[in-house]
Amino acid sequence: MGTITFDPAKRDYLLAVLRDLGGAAVAFSGGIDSTVVAKAAFLALGNRAVAVTADSASVARTELDDARRLAALIGIRHVVVRTDEFSNPAYLKNDGARCYHCKTELYTTVERLLPELGVPFMVSGANLDDLGDYRPGLVAAAEHAVRHPLQEAGFTKADVRALALHWELPTWDKPAAPCLSSRMAPGVAVTPERTKRVEDAEAFLRTLGLRECRVRYHDGDLARVEVPLGDVARLACDPVRSELARVLHALGFKFVTLDLDGFRSGSLNELVPLELKVQFKTKRETQ
Repeated sequence: MGTITFDPAKRDYLLAVLRDLGGAAVAFSGGIDSTVVAKAAFLALGNRAVAVTADSASVARTELDDARRLAALIGIRHVVVRTDEFSNPAYLKNDGARCYHCKTELYTTVERLLPELGVPFMVSGANLDDLGDYRPGLVAAAEHAVRHPLQEAGFTKADVRALALHWELPTWDKPAAPCLSSRMAPGVAVTPERTKRVEDAEAFLRTLGLRECRVRYHDGDLARVEVPLGDVARLACDPVRSELARVLHALGFKFVTLDLDGFRSGSLNELVPLELKVQFKTKRETQ
């Protein structure tokens, strides 16, 4: 993970950015980035800050439980809203723009709630490192005037972890946990049955002591299991191999494969058509 260096000047800048908003609804997944923003918002704004967590078939139950516990730990107001992205055919199609449609649904839902919540702005946990990745959700954020305090205050992912550790937040070293729908390869339709299948498969992998793991869902009900390189050999050998295959077949996967390149975040982005990447990159640059 590298050296963790806390920068008090960046912390103070982050608090000032949020204080100047006068009130904010934090899009709160319970991941490290949104947890740091929620903590900062609570410190800067008190009861004028509220954490809003989306609940749908794409959210693992463990992640929703973690979000509730973290919000209570921080002390921030917490609201769980039901989002309905699964009723959107463009989302279900999963052509590479799924995240855009998901974030559009989230931000539209929260935007409608702002008067009831009594706050004027929505904020996200996006940091500077997110600008270098394929993030169509940032286009949706711009369309809904969502602010990104971590980016405004100059925070990289390493800065976020350092501040989380300084604040003694239990998520300071938490691996990224994107939504379950992100496990579907572009072109594989998103369904609640498939996200549940992935959720249960990854829950089994965690019983093997794995913190970072992904079960990528490919066409033909094929599971591509990604684990850190140091764990690949262990999963390839019996009795772990046979038990892994048995469990995933029982969940409904017809084929179970182990990726020899190991775990890497966002590997399915390699399958997003280049023209779609260019389209969203252009939108971000012109917003």
